[in-house]
Amino acid sequence: MVVLQGVNKHYGSLHVLRDIDLTVDEREVVVLIGPSGSGKSTLCRTINRLETIESGSITLDGQPLPEEGKALARLRAEVGMVFQSFNLFAHKTVLDNVTLAPIKVRKRGKAEAEKRARELLDRVGLADQANKFPAQLSGGQQQRVAIARSLAMDPKLMLFDEPTSALDPEMINEVLEVMRSLAAEGMTMIVVTHEMGFARSAANRVVFMADGQIVESRPPAEFFDSPQSARARDFLSKILHH
Repeated sequence: MVVLQGVNKHYGSLHVLRDIDLTVDEREVVVLIGPSGSGKSTLCRTINRLETIESGSITLDGQPLPEEGKALARLRAEVGMVFQSFNLFAHKTVLDNVTLAPIKVRKRGKAEAEKRARELLDRVGLADQANKFPAQLSGGQQQRVAIARSLAMDPKLMLFDEPTSALDPEMINEVLEVMRSLAAEGMTMIVVTHEMGFARSAANRVVFMADGQIVESRPPAEFFDSPQSARARDFLSKILHH
């Protein structure tokens, strides 16, 4: 589904992605973890060209990433993205937030888009909130709306960039539960997160990054039980035993 080969990215003199090679198969859930500043979010954002790359190649479902224009817009319609901040339209209801892109981009009829939106809101546990505005919802609810909004486009791939890091602790699990159910249903997912329980339970593979490089890429049980690199052992000792 996604293939990155020899991907490099700089911010000025800072080399944030160094010769990244990564392949994600259809229906696979890959969780990116690592210390802050290791390049995880940047890597996630290159996959739908929110960040450009200087060298290397990225293909999605066999097609190279388009540079710009209509082809890029089409690609972005195939890739759902959920960020730390929910990016909902404050002046639109929950239902309107979820139906906007399918109507505008996919050219769906309003009735069809609303029916699908209500199904998705039900799926994320928010069927009864359709007519509210984002400000009337908790952070966890807003993030679940953001997930429903991405799913409304029927994406081939979902990217999650630290989707729970802005949430209060008691709201984190309600978002992770939705993500777990998506993973169980076979959605291809790339997830940047600090939630190790989610990585252990929902990922097919954990990719550990440090200093802009992929240090390890292994099944969760192997990675958490016997990390191979000193960097990973150090990282896990800090976060699992505090």
